[in-house]
Amino acid sequence: MNLTDVKKSAGAHRSRRRVGRGMGSGKGKTCGRGHKGSKSRAGYSRKMTYEGGQMPLFRRLPKRGFSNARWAVPVTVINVEALNRFSKGTEVGPNELRGVGLIKGQLYRLKVLGRGELEKALTVRAHAFSAGAARKIEKAGGKAEVIEA
Repeated sequence: MNLTDVKKSAGAHRSRRRVGRGMGSGKGKTCGRGHKGSKSRAGYSRKMTYEGGQMPLFRRLPKRGFSNARWAVPVTVINVEALNRFSKGTEVGPNELRGVGLIKGQLYRLKVLGRGELEKALTVRAHAFSAGAARKIEKAGGKAEVIEA
C-alpha cells in the first residue's frame, strides 16, 4: 500500500461554509450573526465567568480565609554542600556568601539547610539552621553560630 492509494471516505470532508456571499446562499447580509450587539461584532469573546448581567457567583459568595504572605519574612536558603567552596577554617556569613555570588538580591534572613556533605571545618553564621545542617557542620569540625537580627 502506498500513500497514493489512500482515498478519503465518502462524507469525511465537508467544505467550509462561505458566509456573506449574497442572500441566495442563506448566509448573506448578517452572515448568521443576527442584528447588532456585541456578538455580531468582530473580536467578540465572553468572559468564562459572565452570567448575563446577573451578579456573578464569585461576588455573591463571602470572602473567606487569611493569607500570611503579606507579613511573611522572606528567607534565603543555602545548602551545606555549597559551603565546600570556602577554605578550611574560614568564617562564613551573609557577606562572604554574597561575595562569592551564592546570595543575590536583598537578604532578610539566611537559613542553612542540610543537603549534601561538608568536607571542611568552617564557622558558619546564619539566622537559622536546620537540625541536619547544624549536625553536619559540627561533624566536619566546624561551628554553627546563630545571628540575632
